[in-house]
Amino acid sequence: MTFILDMDGTFFLGDALLPGALELLDWFNVNDIKFTFLTNNTSRGKQDYVGFLTRLGVKDQDARIYTAGDATVSYLRAHYPGKKVFLVGTQSLRFSFEQEGIDLVQADPDVLVLGYDTELTYQKLVDFSLYLRRGLPYIATHPDLNCPSAVGPLPDIGSFMALLETSAGRVPDVILGKPNPGIVQELAKRWGLATGDMLMIGDRLYTDIALGKTSGVQTALVLSGETKREDLANSIHQPNLVFENLADLLQYLTKLSNSQETV
Repeated sequence: MTFILDMDGTFFLGDALLPGALELLDWFNVNDIKFTFLTNNTSRGKQDYVGFLTRLGVKDQDARIYTAGDATVSYLRAHYPGKKVFLVGTQSLRFSFEQEGIDLVQADPDVLVLGYDTELTYQKLVDFSLYLRRGLPYIATHPDLNCPSAVGPLPDIGSFMALLETSAGRVPDVILGKPNPGIVQELAKRWGLATGDMLMIGDRLYTDIALGKTSGVQTALVLSGETKREDLANSIHQPNLVFENLADLLQYLTKLSNSQETV
């Protein structure tokens, strides 16, 4: 089994590691198990995430990350090569797009991209809304309603989409990131695996756990982030496994390994 780790609310919360985070990575390495981080959060660029993880104590070779921003860049290259893009996003996300050769503009765009912008201004919303009314293609990097934090859930891109729908009457033409199956299929291709041989570990039912239905991956829910145990009763997305945190997951995996069973 190969493991995919969500980040916010699963591996860390705010600027602090969650219980069992580094110990789980050590266990993967000792047992020669493949893993990667996968995040929908596009408020940081990829290199910023690598730096953030290493500052938290993750070894350089373990800070391997695939983001919804990466998936969006791949989509733009495939479907809108050479097109001008108006991006609502942080400076970090803008830098990562520009590094990948995406032509970002403020005027006369061909395509609109909405990211998780923690530097959002009213003017950005005004400009995006006006471009939406022209009927330009509208892409969202991911669908998360809230971003978990140490002080509680913070409005994420799904909340921005609701505002724009109310104002401009448009919903995204394409939403990338989890639970879009393409983000996992790309990883399966890289690893030469079937998606059924992968386990997604995350804290959100409608993104991380929904991948079980959209992509055929196995899923493990941790209750260290957005989802509470009582949310499971009314959810259409049910995980294969449920744990309080990564420390409990590690304990489970260790027992399985000692008994020579598989997940």
